[in-house]
Amino acid sequence: MVTNETRTPHVNDPAVIRRRLTDPGTWAVVGLSRNTARPAHGVARWLKHERGATIVPIHPAAEAVDGDPAYASLSDIPEGTRIDVVDCFVASERVGAVVDEVIAQRDRLGIGAVWLQLGVVDEAVAARAAEAGLEVVMDTCPRIEWPRVATRG
Repeated sequence: MVTNETRTPHVNDPAVIRRRLTDPGTWAVVGLSRNTARPAHGVARWLKHERGATIVPIHPAAEAVDGDPAYASLSDIPEGTRIDVVDCFVASERVGAVVDEVIAQRDRLGIGAVWLQLGVVDEAVAARAAEAGLEVVMDTCPRIEWPRVATRG
């Protein structure tokens, strides 16, 4: 994990990580497909089955995953659905477009946070998300963070 010393204070706040993992709510997982070999699949299953999160798969193929209905984009999620966290399993060079859509859909879906997965780094995108009022976690994974959260009781 990249520490806050190399980030602005609004990114990777330990209190945000703790709250998002102990009260997980609903996570839209961008890049989640039926491919069980992909990291997005394992993390989404863990969030759902171990942390109790509701999962909304987001993938261009829009195929249901683990019984959860999927959507091609955040814009396709039905009105009235609340998304607490958007978890981004996309390449760093593509995450800006995803975060722009998060910002555009934030009020409609009640989005509170964007989580850029391990290896997904874009400081400008993180700053843009924070300026839009979103909590930002970048370059780490919920499954990796959970043992740190769980041991701090």
